[in-house]
Amino acid sequence: MADAASLPRSRIKVPQHVVYRSLPSETIVLNLQTGKYHGLNPTAGSMLAALQRTACLRDAVAVVAKEYAQPCAAVEQDMRALCSALLDRGLIELNGEA
Repeated sequence: MADAASLPRSRIKVPQHVVYRSLPSETIVLNLQTGKYHGLNPTAGSMLAALQRTACLRDAVAVVAKEYAQPCAAVEQDMRALCSALLDRGLIELNGEA
C-alpha cells in the first residue's frame, strides 16, 4: 500500500477484473480473477463509488463527509481502513498521485 502520507493524493481505481453493483442494503463486489464475492455495507459502498468518481482519496473524503454530514478527519480514517482492506483483496489499485 502507498505510504500514509501519500494515500490522500493517490489515484484509486477499480481494476478491470473487478465489478460491483450497489443494491439498497449493500454493495456486492466480485473479483473476476479469484471468483470471490465481497459485500460492503451501504456506507462502504458509497465510499467505493466516491473513490471511482473522484481524482483521489482526499476528494472522495470530501464528497462522503458532505453526504453523511461527518467531519473529514473521521471519514478519512474510515476510508483509509476501507482502502487497505480493498487493496489486500485486489479490489482496488493505486495509480500514482492525482
